[in-house]
Amino acid sequence: MSVTEKDVAYIAELARLSFTDTETKKMTSELNAILHYVDKLNEVDTEGVEPLSSIHDEVNVLRDDIRQESIPNNVALTNAPDKLDRFFRVPKVIG
Repeated sequence: MSVTEKDVAYIAELARLSFTDTETKKMTSELNAILHYVDKLNEVDTEGVEPLSSIHDEVNVLRDDIRQESIPNNVALTNAPDKLDRFFRVPKVIG
């Protein structure tokens, strides 16, 4: 299977991209290189190899989700550099 410049133009149109002729030729070449590499992978004997969902067998260890009381507001604000009433005060970031 190979990609033509017409295919690249069609894909670019679907993605709402615009390529120059030089970029289209480069993209065609790069996509064909990728497909050539995938074809090489298809030559590998994978008989008896189980599909992987991860590259390792490690399992993420999560703590039990135990309901507990929240930190009181005054304790949460103890080390705040600036506060206003019961809120953290931060610099304005939206113009």
